Amino acid sequence: MPSPPPVSALSRPELEALLVKLFGEVAALKQTVAEQREEIARLKGLKGRPNIKPSGMDKGTAPAKPVPEAKRRGRGKITPRVKIEEQVIGIEVPPGSVFKGHEAFLVQDLVISATATCYLRERWVTPDGRTILAPLPQGIAGHFGPELRRFVLMQYHQGQSTMPRLLALLRSVGIAISKRQLVRLLNQNHAAFIAEAQNVLRAGLETSPWVSVDDTGARHAGKNGFCTQIGNEWFTWFRTRSSKSRLNFLDLLRAGHTDYVLNDAAYAYMRKHSLPEASIARLAACPETRFTDQAAWMAHLERLGFTTLKVTPDPIEVATEGALWGSVQAHEFLCDAVILSDDAGQFNIGRHALCWVHAERLVHKLDTFTDQHRDAQTRVRGLIWGFYADLKAYQLKPGKRRAATLRARFDRIFLRRTGFATLDRLLVRLHANKAELLMVLERAEIPLHTNGSENDIRCQVTRRKISAGTRSDIGRECRDAFLSLAKTCDKLGIAVWDYLGSRLKVAGHAIVAPLDHYVRARLRPA
Repeated sequence: MPSPPPVSALSRPELEALLVKLFGEVAALKQTVAEQREEIARLKGLKGRPNIKPSGMDKGTAPAKPVPEAKRRGRGKITPRVKIEEQVIGIEVPPGSVFKGHEAFLVQDLVISATATCYLRERWVTPDGRTILAPLPQGIAGHFGPELRRFVLMQYHQGQSTMPRLLALLRSVGIAISKRQLVRLLNQNHAAFIAEAQNVLRAGLETSPWVSVDDTGARHAGKNGFCTQIGNEWFTWFRTRSSKSRLNFLDLLRAGHTDYVLNDAAYAYMRKHSLPEASIARLAACPETRFTDQAAWMAHLERLGFTTLKVTPDPIEVATEGALWGSVQAHEFLCDAVILSDDAGQFNIGRHALCWVHAERLVHKLDTFTDQHRDAQTRVRGLIWGFYADLKAYQLKPGKRRAATLRARFDRIFLRRTGFATLDRLLVRLHANKAELLMVLERAEIPLHTNGSENDIRCQVTRRKISAGTRSDIGRECRDAFLSLAKTCDKLGIAVWDYLGSRLKVAGHAIVAPLDHYVRARLRPA
């Protein structure tokens, strides 16, 4: 390695260029050290570094809100969701007073009390020796009533309470319950809720014009995992797995189906991901195109000799991803829908769009060392903000001419050279994502950001912070299912309290149809 020239022999411009280069290398090393420290902290169970503040691009490009009038608005008429009972309050008055009616004063209150009922069930023995036992009232399934079960599920999942605090609350109001019994209320006999959450996902994937996706860390059985979110304006679905790979994401998109399918969509996927034509022809030559599960699929690949191939890309991985995508399409999921993500590689499937907020954040986070760098960064960020505002305006009134103008303007912004080498490389990288960033010009209905997914997944982050992680598989499935159902209810305008009352058959409950029916009704085109 040649020795560097002496610093004294360098001119001032050469010294400035060397200093800028060294500043960049130091910043890169600092970032590497920060990432390593964060990973060490995560492995030790310590707190990681704080999140960087968002750039504010979305709020900064929003139209100005109208100035409110000087008169203060009232809170509006109070309309309780329960029946209002009237109680007349009298008063002693002097003789000769004139009655002028009543003055209403509405008071809302909450009564929390524990009750215990011992059902004496009649038991009869028929002449032929059979025993007949009187059935329990509707909704009674176990030694804890439906109201108590609804309260427990509501407080734990939507209220994000911890189990010790919930246990203390129940005991303080007079419920005799152990920790193990409370765990059973939270985890057992909820197959119907888990199945309904799965049906919500299927309804969303069948009828949605777009879905946004995101993931976050999750702990299960003492190991690190990942929770993936899929949803849009009308539904949300979560699932926690040990991996965040593309294989995992494709498996989630099958929405509970276990088959592998070879069809045109599968072969197109394999070609896009550089699987050799000879391997594709070998798969297409076999008459069998649908395989019931992973064991049958892997046996098929072994018969075709895929397991002996040691090449790049891995033929087993690409073929399996293609067969999973073929299964997704065979079940008519995401047939013409757009997947909106933050540029995580595992989500780049099918018709893919990127989040503009995450793209601009890369420019926002750049380290600058000179006034020239700061000026270039500020100028480029201003151009991106202006372009983003015009994309939002395009969504309100799309047109072919405006789309062509915006595409040309995109090229002018991201093909410019600023003299700031790091920024120029980033602009080239962003320009390579032109099709995904400008998907809105083809599909004006899709959002420009993944803020919806990030808002949805916060409930999983909150649960992770207050309860660490799950221990059993059924506990993990119940947590994901109930958080999915609660978020979906909120988006559909259904009170979670009413939903749980309907499912648990609480006396006098409101009628709530299966949530996938509402999702289909909202998303199905008119």
